[in-house]
Amino acid sequence: MKYQSYWHDTAPVFSNPQRGPVAGSFDVAVIGGGFTGLNAARKLAREGVSVALLEADHVGAGGSGRNGGHLNNGIAHGYASAKAHLGTERAHALYKAYDRSIDMIEEVIAEEGIACDFRRAGKLKLASKPSHVDGLKANYELIHREVDPETRWLDKADLDGEIGSDAFHGGMLYEKTAMMHMGRYVTGLAEAAHRHGAQIWEAAPVTERTRSGSGWTLSTPKGALKAGRVIVATGAYAGRAKPSPFQYFRRRIISVGSFIIATRPLMDAEVQKLLPGNRTYVTSMNIGNYIRLSPDNRIIFGGRARFSATSDQRSDAKSGEILKKSFAQVFPEFADIQIDYCWGGLVGMTQDRYPRAGEHDGMIYGMGYSGHGAQMSTLIGQALADMAMGREGTNPLDGLDWPTIPMHSGTPWFLPLVGMWFGLKDRLS
Repeated sequence: MKYQSYWHDTAPVFSNPQRGPVAGSFDVAVIGGGFTGLNAARKLAREGVSVALLEADHVGAGGSGRNGGHLNNGIAHGYASAKAHLGTERAHALYKAYDRSIDMIEEVIAEEGIACDFRRAGKLKLASKPSHVDGLKANYELIHREVDPETRWLDKADLDGEIGSDAFHGGMLYEKTAMMHMGRYVTGLAEAAHRHGAQIWEAAPVTERTRSGSGWTLSTPKGALKAGRVIVATGAYAGRAKPSPFQYFRRRIISVGSFIIATRPLMDAEVQKLLPGNRTYVTSMNIGNYIRLSPDNRIIFGGRARFSATSDQRSDAKSGEILKKSFAQVFPEFADIQIDYCWGGLVGMTQDRYPRAGEHDGMIYGMGYSGHGAQMSTLIGQALADMAMGREGTNPLDGLDWPTIPMHSGTPWFLPLVGMWFGLKDRLS
């Protein structure tokens, strides 16, 4: 078994990072080489803006290359909750923004010729308990009526052609949802950004940000560059070094581990038995699971597993054992299937689980996707590029307040307590 991301292991490596020291003067500097930062850099470069991108590790090293591979439309924790929290107009606009971002991903793939197995699959949200059916169905009826008619309700009997498991009791189908190979997409974005003129440095973490005339100087272990505007697109990985130039984000982002296993490739008959619908699947538990097939027919099975802010081989291995037990509960006939990959990554959660994009102290930022970054980040990247060019009207999160999280300075000491609370809710629901 490999303790590395399947997406990293099966994607080409970005072939055009800058080889020399970090240096130069640019219109815009982007910090972070994931989907958000790369698409911001791509758009800026396409429009003739001189742009540099600084990545602490390698492109796609963070959440963009460590996720479950879903491009799920809809709002993660319920449209009704979003209406109550944000108001009807903003909730509706945010729901549509997720739809638009998936459309945009499809457009970017076509424009840039990125081979990443993009496919409109549909997402099935599955009721894990009989007691979950009524709430999930009520959410479906509200969404179908107000914001997304391309949804369907499936009773338990309808699930036979979708998933080969008796563990579920009905589900809501979102037709617009897609999937793709995340590693190939992130490398494709990097190659496209470079092709349009962006300069991309890897292994160049930003350690200091200082005023330089009307712009900024960004320092790294490889040297420093100057930029008129700065875009921060680091998410859960923002400012892990101390002291951090990104303390503002550390106090507003909770870095939470999400963990994933991938099986050996399935034979065609096994695919038809286990996942005949070939969609993305998520369960209705608070500590739930997400499931899909890889392009080479592995089951990719993930979830929170443990409430930890650490993702390394030791932590991933512990979480992998928990995921294997969950896998066996969903697919008991395949409880002993060979697991080829086990990995984890950090998810940048906000307190209310809504993402944020805006500007603070000379930094344009987009992050806090709270588990839905794969689909929203492409749109936010373009919105951040627009902001850097002085354009308005493309940021769906404009003006959304972002208070600090009480008693949080970057190390989420309270995660075990949160895990206990959600576990209790799952047992009692």
